[in-house]
Amino acid sequence: MENSLVIIVDDEKMVTSAFKTLLKLEGFNNCVAFNNPIEAVDYLKSNKPDIIISDFIMPEMNGLEFLTEAKKLYPDVSKILLTGYADKENAIKAINEVGLYKYIEKPWDNDDLIINIKNGIERSNLLDKLHEKITELEQAKSELEKYSHNLEDIVAERTKDLRIEHSKLESIIQYCADGIIITDKNGLLEQSNPAVENLTGLSVEHLLKHNLSEIVLGQEIKNIFEECIDEGVSTLRDCYITNCLSEKQIPVEINFAIIDDNKDSEEKFVGVIRDVSVQKETDRLRDDFIATLTHDMRTPLTAAIQLLEYFLDGTVGELNEKQHMYLETMKSNNEGLLGLVNSLLTVYKFDAGKVELVKTNFNIKDLIMQRYNELKPLADKKNIEMSVKFEAPDDTLILADRQEIGRVIANLCGNAVNYTNPDGKIEILAKEQDGDFVFSVSDTGNGIPKEDIPHLFKRFSQGTSRKRSTGTGLGLYLSRQIIEAHGGKIWLESKVNKGSEFSFILTDVVVSHKKEKVTV
Repeated sequence: MENSLVIIVDDEKMVTSAFKTLLKLEGFNNCVAFNNPIEAVDYLKSNKPDIIISDFIMPEMNGLEFLTEAKKLYPDVSKILLTGYADKENAIKAINEVGLYKYIEKPWDNDDLIINIKNGIERSNLLDKLHEKITELEQAKSELEKYSHNLEDIVAERTKDLRIEHSKLESIIQYCADGIIITDKNGLLEQSNPAVENLTGLSVEHLLKHNLSEIVLGQEIKNIFEECIDEGVSTLRDCYITNCLSEKQIPVEINFAIIDDNKDSEEKFVGVIRDVSVQKETDRLRDDFIATLTHDMRTPLTAAIQLLEYFLDGTVGELNEKQHMYLETMKSNNEGLLGLVNSLLTVYKFDAGKVELVKTNFNIKDLIMQRYNELKPLADKKNIEMSVKFEAPDDTLILADRQEIGRVIANLCGNAVNYTNPDGKIEILAKEQDGDFVFSVSDTGNGIPKEDIPHLFKRFSQGTSRKRSTGTGLGLYLSRQIIEAHGGKIWLESKVNKGSEFSFILTDVVVSHKKEKVTV
């Protein structure tokens, strides 16, 4: 309050001087006194006070008239009128007409006067703040009314857009050739489109009474929903739907996605069901063609290789150096072609599910060292340091198909030798881990870009975006097929310019301290 502006008006200089002195002693440092009320009115036109104190009996303009003029300028500023005992009626009149805050009779009590002045200043400040808040509220109300009006237009426009989009989406769902369903996390059907009715032969009323596991056969449904919750999407393959009208089994593929519209609600899933009958038939015809072609090629290729062997070993006569080189090249090319034919046949058998693994209890270290010794000369030729680390007893046996696992080990280690630069390093690690067998081969080659890794285990993969492979693109695909047929998993970790590490794991295959025994 010490900086509050206090206006004092009294025609007697002694009174205004005493007032200023008293207020200064009480800590009021901003007091302005006038002995002429007209001068006070002129001052007030450019200066807003916190409180006005005025005498009643004054020449030219009495206190009531002065305070009336002050009210016109500052209606909310507290006003105190100093009166004599005989002026009470005029003071009461001032309260009614001017909105007087207080009137104080002369002579006044100083303490009472100071308290009234302080209260009057506080009242003025509170009224100012009140009016500020009222003004803010009025502005806010005006803005709200304006926003509300605009919001109605926005909502109306948005609702129209949503209706259009909903209509489009509804048309897509209704006329889509693929089946579209919505289920809960237990597989209970909640919505379907006409394409699902055509696939199943059931009306929508009957469909919504069934669980998806009763309609889609051949695969476990629950695991798909768990995967979808973790990944957001999942795909169900190698399953079929039996049409109840034609009793025909229709092969389908279903892509699921989680409907993430409300975190607090129960998970819902949308599934797109695609009839893959044509694709399956095309694949079958293609694979049958490849199988027939490659099978018919094996006999003449084998015969040609054997005949070339007769020439090369001198059985049919001596050869000069040039003839020997040409025939050796022919034999090598025929052997490469026969290897490709055999790989295609093996791939076809795995894809068609026609491979029956012949499992034996065999010494895994002996198999690894056999493949190592076969590849070591090739590594030495490139001055590659190649080593084997076996973290298991030397007599560790595993139950698996020895020939097929040997094929995988040879393929992974052979790739490491082929793609590791001269003077590089290859480390082979094999270990037993709680009944599982883990194998890995790491190299210091050029590495494989991250974006290429998912494609390497696919059929006919031709290297990476950095370097194209000269192979058939079947080695890693066939390795994956073999490991997965054993119930295992194969994977790759690689960094560009640092090298790669191929690994596979076979679960529950370790057989310790047992004699080798063939089990088919």
